[in-house]
Parts: sequence; structure tokens; C-alpha cells
Amino acid sequence: MGTAVTEESTARDFDFWIGSWHVHNRWLRERLVGSDEWEEFEATSVARLLLDGLGNEDEFRTDHDGGFIGMSFRFFDPTTKRWAIYWADSRRPGVLDPPVFGAFSGDVGVFKGKDTFAGRPIHVRFVWSGVTTPTPRWEQAFSDDNGATWETNWVMEFTPAGEEN
Repeated sequence: MGTAVTEESTARDFDFWIGSWHVHNRWLRERLVGSDEWEEFEATSVARLLLDGLGNEDEFRTDHDGGFIGMSFRFFDPTTKRWAIYWADSRRPGVLDPPVFGAFSGDVGVFKGKDTFAGRPIHVRFVWSGVTTPTPRWEQAFSDDNGATWETNWVMEFTPAGEEN
């Protein structure tokens, strides 16, 4: 997918993420149906480096909605200066979602990919922002019109573990 690559994109882009986090989540109850009903819940996340810094992983845990564990895997390609991000969770054992690809410019990273939702093709966008602050933010959005419009459906706001909001 066409995400602009800048000279700023490096294998160190996610260094801010390494460690333990408290996560305040908001997600749409229903996606791509015009819903404006959001659920809010808490979670934790712990991130660590992989492959001598060319990648990282995090484990996301929540008790919300019966509880689940999720994992993100991120890998940096030094040649293209792009990241690939993958997601898997305990609600769908054995499934690794298709990756989103992208890069950072300043303290914002945009990552896009293709997937399916409810049996139909969609585009997926992740946006990381505020990564140079102590409280980064992640958003997920879906598009079912080839990227012409986006519906944000999940927002995570992070604070370092042990600190209050």
C-alpha cells in the first residue's frame, strides 16, 4: 500500500513502545454499519524487542467482554524503511491477520493493508501518534470504499504502567 517513506523511518521507531503499559480502550460496538456506540475498557500491554531491534512484540491483556489476549508483531525492513505489523488474538486461535505496512514521519506512524471483514474486502489503517510523548495513542480504522472514507473503530491511549491517567 502506498504509505510515504521518509528518511526518519528506522528500526528505532518503536523504541518508545518497549516496556509495560496501562491501556484505556474505546471501540465501536459494531463496525461499518454507521454505529456511534462505543464501549470503553481497560487493559495492559507489555512490549519487548525482537531480532536485535529489527522487530518487537507486545502482549495485550484485558478482562473486557469475557477477556482475551492479543499479540502484535512488528518487523522493520531496512531496505524499504517500512514496517510490517501483524495481529493475532485468543478469540481466533491460529489466525494471524494480514499485515499493515507503513512508516513514521515525526511522531506519527501510518500503516495500511488489506483484509476482510464480515466476508467482504476492506482496507485497514493503523495510526500511531504522540510517540514522542509519555502517552502515545493508537487508532484502527476500516474502509469499505477502497480508502475514500475511513471509520475509526478502536482507539487505545497508553500510560506507562504504574502511573495514573
